[in-house]
Amino acid sequence: MRVLVVGSGGREHALCWAIAASPLCDKLYCAPGNPGIAASAECVPLAAEDTASLIAFAVSQKIDFVVVGPEGPLVAGLVDKLNAAGIKAFGPNASAARIEGSKGFMKDLLSANKIPTAWYARFTDAKAAKDYVRAKGAPIVVKADGLAAGKGVILCQSLGEAEAAIDSMINDKVFGVAGLELVIEEFMLGEEVSYFALVDGTSVLPFGTAQDHKAVGDGDKGPNTGGMGAYSPAPIVDKAMDERILREIIHPTVRGMAAAGAPFKGILFAGLMICKDGPKVIEFNARFGDPECQTLMMRLKSDILPALIATADGQLATFDLRWKDEVCIVVVMAAKGYPGNYIKGTLIEGLDDAARVEGAFVFHAGTKADTKDGKPIITAHGGRVLGIAATGKTVSEAKRIAYQAVDKVRWPEGFCRRDIGWRAIAREKSNG
Repeated sequence: MRVLVVGSGGREHALCWAIAASPLCDKLYCAPGNPGIAASAECVPLAAEDTASLIAFAVSQKIDFVVVGPEGPLVAGLVDKLNAAGIKAFGPNASAARIEGSKGFMKDLLSANKIPTAWYARFTDAKAAKDYVRAKGAPIVVKADGLAAGKGVILCQSLGEAEAAIDSMINDKVFGVAGLELVIEEFMLGEEVSYFALVDGTSVLPFGTAQDHKAVGDGDKGPNTGGMGAYSPAPIVDKAMDERILREIIHPTVRGMAAAGAPFKGILFAGLMICKDGPKVIEFNARFGDPECQTLMMRLKSDILPALIATADGQLATFDLRWKDEVCIVVVMAAKGYPGNYIKGTLIEGLDDAARVEGAFVFHAGTKADTKDGKPIITAHGGRVLGIAATGKTVSEAKRIAYQAVDKVRWPEGFCRRDIGWRAIAREKSNG
């Protein structure tokens, strides 16, 4: 089977790494890929958003199956266009991808199907939005309706912060068209968790849990990012909670999407808040999380490719997966200045030393292959640049191995959080 993965981040590196191990995969391409992915797949210099070129490539190379990684191409309808060209693809079509592409659509879907979530309202007018905020009070959450690279959610502790967020999105257009409509909603208290499920339109196959670290700094301080690290599984999701999430959230969402004429096929990623009165939806995503995907692929014992194909074919009803009895943690290394302005082109050394740490793996995200004095080098080419992953019997063990590998990387212009996994480790200690 000839497979094409679309994307260039750590998520796509993890997917390529897992797919390349499948005996079903005869040839693997990635567009555009990155230097780490090049060890598993042939990288093709086509942008993930270049739909026409991707389809032309898939047709010319007789690609049997395409796995779309990022949300942008999904929302833009890449899967629809691949299918129209006779090419099977993993991921939702444009209609179903609205569950991530429009927070307003998602909230209306939840409301219509009585799925637990925060109270909310939708606005396109700044004055009306500010009036609503003043009526509700703070803390409160202001969200851009559309895709904003994981940065369109602002947790506002005061009315002043909320009004400033409204102005920045609607009046200053900091997120472009994505922020011209807002969702303003309740600030929920609880513990966040990421819940993943493969969905083939009707059937659901749970695909693990993880907990992400969104804030840029230790102790969850500073602005939100695309994710500074994660671990899997999430200890807070025990068997009873898992069953409740499936019963109250995942299955009703899948039924609701089908009833809305937009049956969902792909990986459904539920960002949940575990509150005192149970799980509530923060958001849905239509693709694997990054860096959560890296932890899931490291823990998966089964061949990933048949599961992805069964999802696209609507054949999940009798499918099952096996998982390693291990914990995985991934620490993101980012360029200094991220999530604001950051420097590109800085030299990264020591990656081979990090990869040699037993139990660790180096996933590339924002890297670029270059040469210096005629020798190959790796440079930083993005905000989140590397994901250093490790497995262990406990979160504490996985963390120790991951940071041992992190400390092998020589990159003065990079940084990472040093407390990834802190919540799970505190739980381990309290349980003795």
